[in-house]
Amino acid sequence: MITRAPGKIVVSGAYAVLEGAPALVAAVDRYVVADESHTSELVTEEVHAAIDAGVLRHAPAFDASALRAPMPDGTTRKLGLGSSAAILVASIGAALAATITDEAKLRSVVFPLALAAHRKAQPRGSGIDVASSVFGGVVACRLVKDGALDVAPFALPRGVVLEVFACPTAASTGALVEKVQAVRARDPEVYRKLLDEIADGAKAALEAEDAAGFVRAIAAQIDTLAELGRVSGAPIVVDDVATLRTFARAEGASFGPSGAGGGDIALWIGPAPSSAAFRERAATLHLEPLDTRIGAPGLSVG
Repeated sequence: MITRAPGKIVVSGAYAVLEGAPALVAAVDRYVVADESHTSELVTEEVHAAIDAGVLRHAPAFDASALRAPMPDGTTRKLGLGSSAAILVASIGAALAATITDEAKLRSVVFPLALAAHRKAQPRGSGIDVASSVFGGVVACRLVKDGALDVAPFALPRGVVLEVFACPTAASTGALVEKVQAVRARDPEVYRKLLDEIADGAKAALEAEDAAGFVRAIAAQIDTLAELGRVSGAPIVVDDVATLRTFARAEGASFGPSGAGGGDIALWIGPAPSSAAFRERAATLHLEPLDTRIGAPGLSVG
């Protein structure tokens, strides 16, 4: 069987989601396509984990080119849209789709299997990218005490506009998280203060009643993420994104990293689309808008 699973962007709750704060994640209409009838020569760590667990008999062939960007030298790099999770979800979906023909049922079966494989491969991961790839749309996710991940559909406040920009540099989420966790070890009071501030912003985003309130909640999180980057030495809010924040603010919008930051993807979140002037400034810094739709459907067959 052939299945498709979307990439994702993390809108709210970065880092703090690992401490139990709510996160908002949106699927984008860039898909990994997996084909159970062929075997992939490239096997990701997550798919290896699924094979080891007996969930997969082999690694289905996949095409993740929609989640990568071309480079001047003819190679490609990841865009930071959660390709590893999407590959895993599409692969498990392709293996099970022949026996589970109802897509809603397929998603409910695939989710715990993919989440377990993801956590085996990435013990520090929250799994929110897996939830987004399986269920699609915009979802609110929260880790609970038993390690489960609560997932619920979420409607953005009326009038909120999200735009995705590709940064010129790729980020290493693992390296960023490692630096942040080092702060937790050496200065737990500072770590707790900053993570609590991000959590407060994440809760405010969840409760915002209008676009302006949602933008304020996101902007407050980015302020704290920048400080967390400063104390940890992790480039969470890279210089070019920090520069563009000022211009976004002048338009009543927020501009900042998606997820762990460090490059990859930046998000415009505002009450209206970005202006031509803003996009021109972004282009001078080699940040380009991605043609993508927010809230795309999740795992599907065909």
